Amino acid sequence: MTMEIDVLEISGSKRSAKFVLSNVSAAFANGIRRAALSDVPTLAIDDVNIYNNTSVLFDEQLALRLALVPLTANMDDFVPVQECSCGGAECPACKVSLTLSAEGPKMVYSGDLISSDETVFPADTNIPVIDLKEGQKVVLEAIAHAGYGYQHAKWQAGVACGYKNMPVVTFENCDKCGACIQECPQNIIKMGPEGAEISKEDIFKCILCRLCEEICEINAITVSQDDNSFIMTMESDGSYTIQELIINAGKTIKDKAVRMMEILDSL
Repeated sequence: MTMEIDVLEISGSKRSAKFVLSNVSAAFANGIRRAALSDVPTLAIDDVNIYNNTSVLFDEQLALRLALVPLTANMDDFVPVQECSCGGAECPACKVSLTLSAEGPKMVYSGDLISSDETVFPADTNIPVIDLKEGQKVVLEAIAHAGYGYQHAKWQAGVACGYKNMPVVTFENCDKCGACIQECPQNIIKMGPEGAEISKEDIFKCILCRLCEEICEINAITVSQDDNSFIMTMESDGSYTIQELIINAGKTIKDKAVRMMEILDSL
């Protein structure tokens, strides 16, 4: 069977999506989830040269906060240092410099970072970095490198990525007692002409708790799951749109499969 994708919703910011992935195994669905979390490359601040810091934060604390600021970039133009043809010399293909110079009193935000590459910038400009008081200064250069989520959380493009099996709830010979309607914590069971029922739109909200099945005294309700269909929920940190994140996650799995085939063919 051919894999099918049915998009349920995409957020207005295009950073999160919910969709149904059908005709695949649980291993494949989990592979997409894991790839989005750990195998899709992103840019993140990796080194910080601090020239002046008279704030209340230690240099290490300031650097940590900067490292966790998501950066938007065209990742087709960048490669991790260890994969770059420069051999670790850090050329423009694997390194981007961002500078920050601020003096209090003011709140310093991620948008105050100035990038040497106009295509690289913070995904959100309103992330608080540090609150400078009167007379306090911060002057630094932040060096961003490409990397993968499995190396460190600062390179993790996907957040809150998960899935569940597609619920399958059937009603047979319902006596219309309404007990299941009162018991359902999601309030998705309604009384129809033939008895209790769940609409096609509401079935996605089912959490497979089986309370309706347990409360039914005549065993008219059966709750199960489709082992080859999954409701996927994925969110990007802003370094990619959710469409780009999902496509790159799938491409990563494909590239790994191709490499494995090449290795097996060489044996």
